[in-house]
Amino acid sequence: MIIHLIQTSGYFGVFILMTLESALLPIPSEVTMSFAGYLSQTGVLSLPLVVLIGAIGNLVGSLIAYAIGYYLEETVILKLIDRYGKFILLSTSEYTKAVGWYKKYGSGITFFSRLLPAVRTFISLPAGLAEMNIWKFSFYTFFGSLLWSFFLAYVGYYLGAHWDSIGPYYNKFQLVIVVALVLLILYYIYHKVSKKKKK
Repeated sequence: MIIHLIQTSGYFGVFILMTLESALLPIPSEVTMSFAGYLSQTGVLSLPLVVLIGAIGNLVGSLIAYAIGYYLEETVILKLIDRYGKFILLSTSEYTKAVGWYKKYGSGITFFSRLLPAVRTFISLPAGLAEMNIWKFSFYTFFGSLLWSFFLAYVGYYLGAHWDSIGPYYNKFQLVIVVALVLLILYYIYHKVSKKKKK
């Protein structure tokens, strides 16, 4: 379905698929962007445009999820997930995980979460619930999505006809991001402890 939509509607298909993925629907951006990257290699699409449109689509979808979190109470959201989540492959545990990440690491996680599985799809809900500044949310979301879209599209461009073998590249990139996050958290803790000792 993803391949057919992109083949028939080009950039519009990329935009719709990336919007839906960030609006809580289980559409893998790994397939969308890497296939669009492959089409860029063949000259059907432009790589810079594919990356930009993918990021814009992610931003629009994230704003939809943000609005849901902003306007609905958490108890209502949990009831909806419990009742209808199975239809979009969303579980309460995944939602709780995203909320935990947001509470623990603050608004900055909206940037880094775009590079992490599961969390990136649902982080907009707790950001909306917490009434995070919408401009700040949009800024972090767009640039995090831009990085993610570039990585996936470039891998698809680089692999060409073998774009669907993206798995190993994705896993390595994901590992690098997790390690970087851990190092940043450790540095933050060290910085805070050092300040307290000086006082």
